[in-house]
Amino acid sequence: MKRKELKILGLSYSQTQIGSYVCVLTEKKGTIKIPLIIKANEAQRIALELEGIKPTRTLTHDTIKGICDSFDLDVQEVFIYALMEGVFYTRIVVSKGIDEMEIETTIGDALALSTIYKCPIYTTTDIIGSVGVKINDDGSFDSNDKDEDDFEDDDFEDDFDSFIDDGKKERVVSVEDLEILMQNAIDNEEYEIAAELRDRIQKLKNEE
Repeated sequence: MKRKELKILGLSYSQTQIGSYVCVLTEKKGTIKIPLIIKANEAQRIALELEGIKPTRTLTHDTIKGICDSFDLDVQEVFIYALMEGVFYTRIVVSKGIDEMEIETTIGDALALSTIYKCPIYTTTDIIGSVGVKINDDGSFDSNDKDEDDFEDDDFEDDFDSFIDDGKKERVVSVEDLEILMQNAIDNEEYEIAAELRDRIQKLKNEE
């Protein structure tokens, strides 16, 4: 089974699936992108880690890391190994010295853990060939020998179009999306996280 390494290219609020986020992965050495939908709490943890914000209270993924640290376990990699009916099936590879084990997880949780552990993300060439999208210089996109109509969900295509149009941004998470995450934190009474995001947003705006 041939594999390719991916990295997180961008994270933005979904315009069509309320409460969800679009996470775009790209080949580490290549131009093919893979768009996928993740939950708000997963997007929040990814954004916090990418922005270098350390939560003042323990979040779910911090608890997982704490358990792993207690047993001297280390997350070595994320492997997106299958795609069926629009669901990305994902495992994390955990090691303890020479012993390794594979643990099934959701794609969003796996990506959040990859940012915490700074571990590589892999997928198969078959998945890249199936759903990978190549963005042209003019902003249009060609999916590998497929038409745009091959997207399973028109709304999802609109989300990806929005990301591209937004797009071409150097930041993985835009200031506007950080503001949405801040409002989500306020709505969920996560005031410490909201304050950290507020401070980060203000700093970014002052740098503009």
